Amino acid sequence: MRIAMKQHELQAPRGARRPVRRLGRGISAGQGKTAGRGTKGQLARTGPGLPGWFEGGQTPLHMRVPKMRGFRSRFRKPFVAVNVGRLAEYAVDGKVTPASLAAKGLVRPDAKIKVLAEGQAGGAFEVHAHAVSAPAREKIEAAGGSIVLIG
Repeated sequence: MRIAMKQHELQAPRGARRPVRRLGRGISAGQGKTAGRGTKGQLARTGPGLPGWFEGGQTPLHMRVPKMRGFRSRFRKPFVAVNVGRLAEYAVDGKVTPASLAAKGLVRPDAKIKVLAEGQAGGAFEVHAHAVSAPAREKIEAAGGSIVLIG
C-alpha cells in the first residue's frame, strides 16, 4: 500500500536550486570590491540603471519606426479610378466593362471600377462600372452613352 505524498514533503531535485551569489563580501569570495559590476559607469551605480528599451545610444526602435498618421476606415471600398477621357482607349464594341479593362491590363480581374470625370467622352459608350461620379455620369450621357451600375 502506497501513501500519497503530502504537499509539505515536496522538494526540488538536487541541483535545481543554486545558492545565492553573495556579492561584495571580501576578495576571497571572488565577488568582492566591484562585485561583478566592472569599474565606474552608469551600470556600476546603485539605483534604477538603464530602461529596458535603451539601445546604447543607437536610435531607439520607437523613433526608427515611422508613425502611422491619419485614419483609414475599416469599411472603405477600394476602387480603381478610370477617367471619362480614357474610355475610348478601353472600349470593345462600344462597351467598357471591367472584363475589357482587365483584358487590356489596366486593372486586375477582381477590381472594382469607378468612373471619374477627367477629360471628355470620346464617343457614345455603354459603361459598366461599380460606381460613377455625378460629373462623369453627365459627360457620358451628354455624349449619348449609358451607364450600367454593377452590384
